Amino acid sequence: MKTELIGLRIDVDTFRGTRDGVPALLKLFEEENIKASFFFSVGPDNMGRHLWRLLKPAFLIKMLRTKAASLYGWDIIFKGTFWPGPLIGKSFGDIIRRSDAAGHEICLHTWDHHYWQAKLDSLSPKDIYSEIERGFSALEKIIGHPPAASAVPGWKCTEQVLLEKEKFPFRYNSDCRGNMIFEPLVQGKKLSAPQIPVNLPTYDEVLGKNGITNDNYNEYMLSLLKPGVMNVLTIHAEAEGISCLDMFKEFVHKAREKNFDFVTLGTLLDATPKPLASTSITLREIPGREGWVTTV
Repeated sequence: MKTELIGLRIDVDTFRGTRDGVPALLKLFEEENIKASFFFSVGPDNMGRHLWRLLKPAFLIKMLRTKAASLYGWDIIFKGTFWPGPLIGKSFGDIIRRSDAAGHEICLHTWDHHYWQAKLDSLSPKDIYSEIERGFSALEKIIGHPPAASAVPGWKCTEQVLLEKEKFPFRYNSDCRGNMIFEPLVQGKKLSAPQIPVNLPTYDEVLGKNGITNDNYNEYMLSLLKPGVMNVLTIHAEAEGISCLDMFKEFVHKAREKNFDFVTLGTLLDATPKPLASTSITLREIPGREGWVTTV
């Protein structure tokens, strides 16, 4: 029987996630013989500045629904609020290098996670390029070679972002939600780096909705895995790498019982039949997330 593949993407958003979540996941992946794609944030951890969004009902409901303070920890909730956030890459370059040495795919998430999500709508092309370049250069300096790919925070990407990313040697990007790997079209032009969307929901998108709790979360996620189609899962170092680590380990075991296994997004790309479809991106809202995301 053919083993079905799950592209495993780990978003590392914060200081705490890098410090505590990544080493725990590296240990788990070594035990389970898994290679994954790590998307690192390498600049300042200013995630606490998202607190102003509590004024928005949708974000406040999400924070309460996911019990964010207990899930992520108060040091994440308030990072960069009353003082400048610490530089993640500067503090934990050794952890990022360990991830690389272990054979995982090392990719760029962002320079400043909060800045990207809060300011993207108002950034000029020059500003977008600068933000990508800062993260790219910092990560390249840490690991000694260019990062393999990139993925914007919060799946917030525009056509202009795609054009700026074309100036970097990314093998692929993972900037959107959707059900197929594709070559993006911008202004009628096919771009060189394919997109590997995420099709499975994240923990924070479904927890507390439609009766989903920690007790039945794994069963729900397993029900979404389909043979013969693209399956891409995003986990977070701050959740599955810390408070949800045991639950994620159980998910790995149960997925393998169903003949699914976990690979890097690059491996998933290699296994995808060519040629890829070419299509444009769109911006819309999806269940479980506040504001728009990029979709295909």
